Amino acid sequence: MPDVDYYELLGVRPDATPEQIKSAYRALARSMHPDTGGTAGTFRLLREAYETLGDPVRRAEYDAGDTDEYERAAPATHTATATRTRPAPRTRPRRFGEDPAFTPAAPRVDPATIPWWHTVDTGQRMHDTGAPGHAPATIALGAVVVLALPLLLGVPFATPVLVLWLLLLAAALGASYVLVRRHLSALRSARSFRTEFGGRAVFGTPGQDDDQVAERLTADLLARYLTRLPGVRVFHGLAWPESVFADVDHAVLCGRRLVLAESKRWLPGHYETGEDGVLYRNGQRFRGGGSRLAESVAEFQALLPEVEVRGALVLYPSRAGELTTEPGADDVAAPMTPELFVREIGAWLAVEPSTVDRDVFRTILRRVVT
Repeated sequence: MPDVDYYELLGVRPDATPEQIKSAYRALARSMHPDTGGTAGTFRLLREAYETLGDPVRRAEYDAGDTDEYERAAPATHTATATRTRPAPRTRPRRFGEDPAFTPAAPRVDPATIPWWHTVDTGQRMHDTGAPGHAPATIALGAVVVLALPLLLGVPFATPVLVLWLLLLAAALGASYVLVRRHLSALRSARSFRTEFGGRAVFGTPGQDDDQVAERLTADLLARYLTRLPGVRVFHGLAWPESVFADVDHAVLCGRRLVLAESKRWLPGHYETGEDGVLYRNGQRFRGGGSRLAESVAEFQALLPEVEVRGALVLYPSRAGELTTEPGADDVAAPMTPELFVREIGAWLAVEPSTVDRDVFRTILRRVVT
């Protein structure tokens, strides 16, 4: 990939605000995405530029590497409009010691080490929160029977009481008719939903490029373990609201709990999030890669305010060596090994293991772009 200036690529000035950078990225992404005629390599470079300039720390480091910032070329006594020299192209960010020939092994987790594994009734039927209950229609029909019983038994009524009783019976019959119709309509809708989606648990496709092997490993992980929960629905490649591109690698929905995940290949070492919310590797601030997961969580929380949303960075080593993370982390973008992800995220989702919220499901499904 040729050297390129990230500001020039995005078409913004070096003093551009984060909002201007984000807006420029979204505008360019629409035309540079492979699905709209662009190339995968160019789009990756565009995302790399956005992930660098969109992160304050990485942007500061990027700017510090440029010794030829825009400068006034003309002397102070010159009366003509001052001109600016173009900064020298920056070199492409280094890959922090990753081994391109190294492929992490597909993670395997012993079910005996998964606390929630044997608490799940895999034979339990999926419960659709949009499906109607029988109680309203049953109560209304019961009221009709109770009111009609005196008539069936031939109980005599005085005229005023008879009129009142007939009015109550007519009201109960009308309510029963409306409730029964709604009940039958909701049953048909629920049956249609289950026919269309009930047998599917995975939607979308993980990234297929050579540098997206981590996404494919996580996709296999989700299908192999989390789909044991009858209500789990897995999505790959989701766009933020008002975006048309795969801003989120994976999402897992169960009931009214949603997990957004990014898959990363980073250097071996121990990763944890400090009290300041900063990611550390081996006790030192990690500067080897960016993440937009916190922003993704905020976007989807705003889209689905009634849903609990959390994020997880699923980490794989980019070369031979051990990669570990801190267990029990509940940060917005907690780093996790695949094994820890299965144990902790699975347990969090298993609170409602068989529930599918139709409205939430359809909202997320509309965000799948791959």
